[in-house]
Amino acid sequence: AADSGEAHVAGHDCFKESKIVRRKIGYLPENNPLYLDMTVLEYLQYMAELHDVPKNKIRERIKEVIVDCGLSEKLHKALGTLSKGYRQRVGLAASLIHNPDILILDEPTVGLDPNQIVEIRNLIKELGKEKTVIICSHNLTEIELTCNRVIIINKGKIVASGTPSELKNIVNGHANLKVIVRGDKTDVTMLLRGIDGVKEVFVFSVKDKGAWGYDVVTLKRRDLREKIIEKILENEFKILEIYKESVSLEEIFNEVTRTNTLL
Repeated sequence: AADSGEAHVAGHDCFKESKIVRRKIGYLPENNPLYLDMTVLEYLQYMAELHDVPKNKIRERIKEVIVDCGLSEKLHKALGTLSKGYRQRVGLAASLIHNPDILILDEPTVGLDPNQIVEIRNLIKELGKEKTVIICSHNLTEIELTCNRVIIINKGKIVASGTPSELKNIVNGHANLKVIVRGDKTDVTMLLRGIDGVKEVFVFSVKDKGAWGYDVVTLKRRDLREKIIEKILENEFKILEIYKESVSLEEIFNEVTRTNTLL
């Protein structure tokens, strides 16, 4: 039981209306609890009955979820004979069988091969067009590719929340521009540090002879590419490359869980 606070799902109090809340939610745990001796059809029939789907609607709901989850060809196969990717599809179908408003998926792609991950990711995106889908995962690359909103929790508290692009603006001290210039390392470093809006410059070596790379950290992650190009050309250095560096969710996670900064 909760020590304090309250929670609502689809407008219903989780403690006072727990049965209604459970009907609103479909849940796929990390360890997908399937009965491996059942066929796909038998298992979905069983799960529909557990969820109190009206008997005259069970056949219709099974048809809908097998189409949504791509299970038509496996309907009469024993669950124990299916690949892990198809077992995940069956788990998703079971979580959808009672047509919930909200899906909660715990590590839905764990243990899958790259092709299976893409299949499940695409399926989740399709489901997300009609339902609220909540994914709990430490696979932050997968989260970035699948979700349109991210919540990071540290020690039980929300430390960051927003779209992936919004979260990228909270990372401090990350080089958001990379520049490769042919010219004297010291002179180019001084030139870059003198540009208005540049916070710091870090030098790294590159393969091009006579050239050096520069990680440029700008204030509030400003895009200073035009200004940098202009200054380098004015000083007759040769610019070989310049591009924006993307921040990963892993870096954002490290930043907000280390500093515990609230957004």
